[in-house]
Amino acid sequence: VQRIERRADIGAALDALNSFRDTPFGKVRLNVPSSIAPFVLGRVIGPLVKANPQLQVEIVATDRLVDIVDEGFDAGIRLGESLREGMVAVKIRPRLRMAVVGSPAYFADRPMPMTPRELSQHVCVQNMYPSGVRYPWEFELKGDAIAYHPTGPVALDDHELMVQVALSGAALAYVWENRAEREILDGRLIRCLDEWCPPEDWLYLYYPSRRNMSAGLRAFIDAVKA
Repeated sequence: VQRIERRADIGAALDALNSFRDTPFGKVRLNVPSSIAPFVLGRVIGPLVKANPQLQVEIVATDRLVDIVDEGFDAGIRLGESLREGMVAVKIRPRLRMAVVGSPAYFADRPMPMTPRELSQHVCVQNMYPSGVRYPWEFELKGDAIAYHPTGPVALDDHELMVQVALSGAALAYVWENRAEREILDGRLIRCLDEWCPPEDWLYLYYPSRRNMSAGLRAFIDAVKA
């Protein structure tokens, strides 16, 4: 009888230990591009911490390319095209698109561009990384791929500022569709070249290894994966 009771006690202890291991707790530290953080993680963080009161989520939002291992992050979020080799990657929601937008005032005395090649006739914000390196406005339609390099008077690395410049009527901006969605819906911005802006590469949450993955990181992955 004592042996049976002892085995039962051991079994209960193991069950409790396994339950503890599976309970998300402690800190999960993530790096995510600031330009997409609100609409990628905004819907996730609240429900995640509410469902897991022992979990702490620390998110550093920056568009600077970060080495998550050297800087002490558990995981990061990037477009697939910018992932380092050797990382474990999990596809996450949502799939994003870019949008070219301008204000009604901007288009009051200018024709709307029908193809990306007509952008040379317009004032366009230059998109850049925090390093100062510019990147092109990329378009594709039926196999015709175009990379347009704006030469406008303003260069920005922040999509919020890009939207503000577009709202002012000073220039066209090339921003994440989600960021300009509200302004497009209420008519303050007009979208153009929509058919030339296909969905971007998938976003991925990536991390160094599956070994010793914390229950907290596993819970975060479950919350964001596609």
